[in-house]
Amino acid sequence: MGRSLRIALLSYRSKPHGGGQGVYVRALSRELAELGHRVEVFSGQPYPELDDGVPLTKLPSLDLYREPDPFRMPRPSEFRDWIDVAEWATMCAAGFPEPLTFTLRAARHLLPRADEFDVVHDNQSLGYGLLRLTRAGLPTVATVHHPVAIDRELDLAAAPSLHRKLTLRRWYAFTRMQAKVVRRLDAVTTVSESSRRDIGTYMGVPPEAIDVIPVGIDPGTFTPPPEGQARDTDSILVVTSADVPLKGLVHLLEAVAKLRTERPVTLTVVGSARPGGPAETTRDRLGLHDAVRFTGPVPESELIDLMQRATVVAIPSLYEGFSLPAIEAMACGAPLVTTDAGALPEVVGTKAGLRVKAGDVGELTAALKLVLDSPSLGEQLGRAGRRRVLDTYTWRATAERTADWYAQTLERKGRPC
Repeated sequence: MGRSLRIALLSYRSKPHGGGQGVYVRALSRELAELGHRVEVFSGQPYPELDDGVPLTKLPSLDLYREPDPFRMPRPSEFRDWIDVAEWATMCAAGFPEPLTFTLRAARHLLPRADEFDVVHDNQSLGYGLLRLTRAGLPTVATVHHPVAIDRELDLAAAPSLHRKLTLRRWYAFTRMQAKVVRRLDAVTTVSESSRRDIGTYMGVPPEAIDVIPVGIDPGTFTPPPEGQARDTDSILVVTSADVPLKGLVHLLEAVAKLRTERPVTLTVVGSARPGGPAETTRDRLGLHDAVRFTGPVPESELIDLMQRATVVAIPSLYEGFSLPAIEAMACGAPLVTTDAGALPEVVGTKAGLRVKAGDVGELTAALKLVLDSPSLGEQLGRAGRRRVLDTYTWRATAERTADWYAQTLERKGRPC
C-alpha cells in the first residue's frame, strides 16, 4: 500500500438497515480505515451507522421523504438558505431534489477544506455540486451501482395511467443530470460487469473507462446456522429495499399464492409495503395476509437470523446492478432462487442457486417448489454459495481494490501516492 490517503466519502442518504447505500458506506469506510486511510463520511438523512474511528459530518436536508410523513410540508423556520428553498420547490413540482441539493451542500462544505482531502468519493448522488469540486482541482470519483434510468424505464412500463407516467417522468428528471455529471468526473467504478455495460448504454460512459469493484460482506458476521439448528420448513425470505416494480415482489407474491394451494408456505419480506403500492395491492388481491409478513427495516443481527432460518431466499428482481442480499444469503449458507436479470447470474454463479426468467411466475413457482421439496438440494446450494462468497466477496477485498483505484486516479492526475 502507498501512503495513507485522506478520503471524503459522500452519500446523499444512508439508510443503515434495509438499504444498500448505508451498508456500503459503513463497510467501505470501516475497511479503508483499518487499512490505514483517513475517511470522513458526509451524509444527508437518514444518517448511517458508522464504526468507531470513522467520523460523520452531517449535511442535513429538509428530510422531505422521512417516515412516517413523506412529502411533508416543512415549517418556515426550517428553511435555512436557498438550497433548502430549491429542495422544497422541486418536491412541490413532483421532482426528486436530493441528489442535486446534497452535492451543493457538500461542495459548500468541502471547498474551504479542500487541502484536507486527497480524494472525494461520491456514492451515486452525481449532482451538479460535484462539478464545483472538479473545477477547483479536487480529485472527485464516484461509485455508480447501476443507472437509475433503468428504474425509470421499469416504473414507466408498469405505470397504469398517463398521469402516473407524467409524474414518473418528472420524478426521474434527475437521471439526466446524473448522466451529464458522471462523464465529467475523474474516475468511475461500478460493482459488476453487467452494470458496467449498462452505464455505458444509459449514461454514455465508455465501458473501458469504468473499473469494476464488487462489494462484499463480512464472512465472520454473516455465517451459516449454528450446528444443530435446523432451517424452518416451507419458509421463503426476500429482502427488498423498496416496493417498486424493479424488485419483482409482485411476481413473488403470485408465486407464493400458487404454492399455497398445496402447502402452508410462508413469506417473510425484509422491507415495507408502500400504502396502496403494488405489494400491498397484490397481497390483498391474493388474500395472503396470513402468509406474508413485512418486517420493515431490521438490524443486521435480525437479518442474519432470518437468513439462517429460511428454507430458501428469493431474489425475484427485474434488474439488479449487483444484489447485496444475494451474497449475504450465500454467506449464511441459504439456497437461492434468483432471476436472470442484470448482474444476478454474474454474482450468484451457477452453483449457489436456481435461476429463472425474470418476470416468469411459473418458473419462479417451480424453482421455489423444487428447493422446498428437497432439503438435500438446499444444503448443496447453500454450501456452494458460502464457498463462492469466501472466494470472491469480502469487504476487505473491496476496500483494497478501492484504495488501489484511488491511487491510480491520483497518479493520472499528477498526484502520486
